[in-house]
Amino acid sequence: MATINSAFKAMASTKNNQPPVFPESLRDTPLPDTLVTTYLQMTSSTQFRSAYLNYPNGVKVMCMETPDVAFYRFLYSTVGKPWRLRERLSYSDEQIKAILADPGTSIHVLYVDGAPAGYIELVQRAEGPAGRFYSTEIVYFGLRESYLGQGLGKHLLSHGIAYAWNKGNQRLWLHTSNLDSPYSLDNCLECGFKIYRIEKEPMPKW
Repeated sequence: MATINSAFKAMASTKNNQPPVFPESLRDTPLPDTLVTTYLQMTSSTQFRSAYLNYPNGVKVMCMETPDVAFYRFLYSTVGKPWRLRERLSYSDEQIKAILADPGTSIHVLYVDGAPAGYIELVQRAEGPAGRFYSTEIVYFGLRESYLGQGLGKHLLSHGIAYAWNKGNQRLWLHTSNLDSPYSLDNCLECGFKIYRIEKEPMPKW
């Protein structure tokens, strides 16, 4: 079982004219008894349906070119804390630096008017017999709380998907769960991902 994905921990949506669900409304929500993990993939760039913002003033996405452990910890904790993300909080600086320095890993940071608003973490790996083709996993993704509900999540997701397809991949994939935003699965599907597996298990103890 893969670790719980935060790929969409902080993405909000206004689908069906519903108000976005913000982390404040979920902090005191009891955990469900069952953890439901949904795995999704794209196997062709033609499946991608982008959702960029139109001419977003002051919005840009930049790749973290130099491994910055402190900055990564800031992003990970501020994006993930409201959604109970804690896996890497206990990692040492050396472990985080090794993750960031891996040539298959890329961290893309969303900035709004110069302030970091969220990030997407991509990991490319060789797959198949003798590593003959490549896939990229969207490992973590999210926005800081004050940037939810503005369409920025789908904009950042679209950037990450386009970047991955431009790297010669044959497959993109991620997994989301019922601990994520209630809109996360719909957002994945709207961007072109297809469900290929669903797993259910007793909720792990926190």
